Amino acid sequence: MIDPQWQHAERILCVRLDYLGDVLMSTPAIRALKESIPGSRITLLTSASGAAAARHVPEIDDTIGYAAPWMKSSAQHEPRTDFALIERLARQHFDAAVIFTVYSQNPLPAAMLCHLAGIPLRLAHCRENPYQLLTNWVRETEPETQIRHEVRRQLDLVASVGAHASDERLSFHVAPPDVAWVKTRLLSLDIDLTRPWIVMHPGATAPSRRYPPEHWKATALGLVDDLRCPLIFTGNQEEAELVEHIRREVPGTHSLAGQLDLGKLAALLSLSPLLICNNTGPAHIAAAVGVPIVDLYALTNPQHTPWQVPHRVLFQDVPCRYCYKSVCPQGHHRCLSELAPERVISAAKELL
Repeated sequence: MIDPQWQHAERILCVRLDYLGDVLMSTPAIRALKESIPGSRITLLTSASGAAAARHVPEIDDTIGYAAPWMKSSAQHEPRTDFALIERLARQHFDAAVIFTVYSQNPLPAAMLCHLAGIPLRLAHCRENPYQLLTNWVRETEPETQIRHEVRRQLDLVASVGAHASDERLSFHVAPPDVAWVKTRLLSLDIDLTRPWIVMHPGATAPSRRYPPEHWKATALGLVDDLRCPLIFTGNQEEAELVEHIRREVPGTHSLAGQLDLGKLAALLSLSPLLICNNTGPAHIAAAVGVPIVDLYALTNPQHTPWQVPHRVLFQDVPCRYCYKSVCPQGHHRCLSELAPERVISAAKELL
């Protein structure tokens, strides 16, 4: 049962200031709020990357973009931007705010924004005593006592005020026009949707999470030799050169790098029998649309594995696991560089 203080919180601000995948992993918790507080309207305060994802999440009614100065991905901006945001939040008269963070992040800067905007209910995990900044404080116990999947962490947060979801899957709406466009594009590539084919996404924002290009090439060659199935490579425009380097000597491959917006990428994945990728945003999009995943999982952190879909998480165990770094601090990248392509090929064959 929802906490009495929260049962009439119709205007809820959800704060998730990091990346696309983090927003998607928060969607089951957002759904829990929506289902548990009838008539509630959800606004997401998020980064540019998060806002791109939010447009495809039915549970989110509105989005406010904000490059928070305490976040790694933020750009330089004048303090007046922060004051303007506080004024905007105040004008919208939110009843409650839920601040979603990973356990290494401090929620108090966001809590201060919400406090100054006059939002009366404020919920977050917090390691230190927040005093008046949070009205609903869930004490931070990670990683000392446990490490939860990121989805479970956020579900537990909203459960502390009585919000529960009937469906704990990630949320992403695939638009029919995007599916139609992708089907037409695949037809032009002579892809038979009734036979096996594989999407391969070799890029990742963080260098520490990238499987080596030569390993991608060996994996692609092995899949073509073993399965005789088409391989479709994806990536943004900046990753197109990487894709071409990988597939240059591999027959039976196609590149859609730089050709897909987020909706079309989700549509492609929704049709695909399998995705092979690094631990990056498309892995969470694939999970949201129910696609099996071979996840080449750099051991930078343990919380972001594929959620509620068939998957194989592959890595080489190393003593320096869970470094939480975007660039390998040891310089050897062994958790991925020592992952043999044969293991990736075997995992792909199992899931297909």
